[in-house]
Amino acid sequence: MEPLQTSDWSGFGLVFWLFLVLRALVALSFSGAIGLTFLMLGCALEDYGVYWPLFVLIFYVISPIPHFIAKRATDDSDAASSACRELAYFFTTGIVVSAFGLPIILARVAVIKWGACGLVLAGNAVIFLTILGFFLVFGRGDDFSWEQW
Repeated sequence: MEPLQTSDWSGFGLVFWLFLVLRALVALSFSGAIGLTFLMLGCALEDYGVYWPLFVLIFYVISPIPHFIAKRATDDSDAASSACRELAYFFTTGIVVSAFGLPIILARVAVIKWGACGLVLAGNAVIFLTILGFFLVFGRGDDFSWEQW
C-alpha cells in the first residue's frame, strides 16, 4: 500500500468547506425560526391576541436594503470606508432602532401588553443577530457567495 498523495486530498478541503457552509446555514435558519417564534408568541398567545407587532416584519425585510445599495454603488472594496457605505450604516441603524421602538411605543399607548412587547423585542434581537450573522458568513465576496445569485 503506498501513502496518499497530496492530490488525493484536494477534494477533502472542498467537502470540509461545504460542510462548514451548510452548518452555518442550518444554524442561521434555526436562529431565524427561534426569532420568528418569539414574534408569533408575542402576537398569538391567548393573553395578548393582538397582531399589531407583526409590522416589525417590514423592518426585517428593509434592513438589508441600504447595505445592498451601498455594495452595488461602491466598487472600492479595498477602501476602509466610504460616504456611501457610512450612509448605508446610518440608514440601517435607523431601521433597526425603529424595529425596537415600534413595540415599545405600541405597549406605551396600551395597544399591546408589556409581555407581548418583551417577546417581540426578544424576537427582534434574535432576528437582527441572524441577519448580521448571514452577512458575516456569506458576505465575504468569495467564489460561493450569495451576491453571485
